[in-house]
Amino acid sequence: MYEKYHDKGLNIVGVSLDRTEDAWKKAIEDDGLEWNHISNIAYFDDAIAKLYNVDAIPAAFLLDENGIIVAKNLRGPALEQKVAELLN
Repeated sequence: MYEKYHDKGLNIVGVSLDRTEDAWKKAIEDDGLEWNHISNIAYFDDAIAKLYNVDAIPAAFLLDENGIIVAKNLRGPALEQKVAELLN
């Protein structure tokens, strides 16, 4: 989906809750994730996870161009449908 919609404006920021830097970087490489990634290597004590009340992973938040959350925890076809709706 990233490749399909990136040219239309989709950007992704992955926030890792890994416990070690090695695990975090390995996951990015193994999964071929091309977008931006950040991590405080703090697991669920991560400030971003706390800010967004993330208590389970994966968690997904879809923000509009103004940074407003327009959907959360969508997956698969439901996520792609919402992205398409916002970008088409």
